[in-house]
Amino acid sequence: MNINKLVIKLKSLANPKNVAGMARFGITANNTLGISMPTLRKMAKEIGKDHNLAQQLWDSGIHEAKILASFIDDPKLVTAKQMDQWVADFDSWDVCDQVCGSLFDKTPFIHKKIFQWAKDKREFVRRTAFASIAWLAVHDKKAEDSYYTNFFPIIKRYATDERNFVKKAVNWALRQIGKRNKKLNKLALELSKEILKSDSKTAQWIAKDAIRELGAKGFI
Repeated sequence: MNINKLVIKLKSLANPKNVAGMARFGITANNTLGISMPTLRKMAKEIGKDHNLAQQLWDSGIHEAKILASFIDDPKLVTAKQMDQWVADFDSWDVCDQVCGSLFDKTPFIHKKIFQWAKDKREFVRRTAFASIAWLAVHDKKAEDSYYTNFFPIIKRYATDERNFVKKAVNWALRQIGKRNKKLNKLALELSKEILKSDSKTAQWIAKDAIRELGAKGFI
């Protein structure tokens, strides 16, 4: 599909009322059209995988176009450089999370990138690291337990980051790891109890929330 025609179609679906509603959930209103996720997924299915078109959609700067780009891009063709470029553009948690769960977690670079992004001081870049961990824990059914325990040091280290979009992603990553199986549930609970000892109120919140959910999973 031609990028110009696709952008015109996206703009024709704009819903200002939805934009206002999205803003109440902390989603940026910048270049946002208010198109629903089911509509974007339907469009993605009609388009199919198209790496070049995905990049053109991303470059348009339109909020929903970026999400659509993550739906149609081919993870086999995504480069590490592209991932860094897209992450640098993140300005809203929903774009970050959709890209992580629809595209990035299927690339061969994701494990290395998680550690790289976690060290980055930019809020949405760091969020990307932990959102990616959370999505991997959900989607990658074959990974060994050790793949996830390797993330424990950065979960503990950055549990003290007070920024809203980071702390919620760290919490999300910890909880999703603990939901994978009985062994990881136990290890995630142990990590949560270690984090709870921190003087940081943010870390304590992350730990208490994880303990509350993981302790109720029925694994223990």
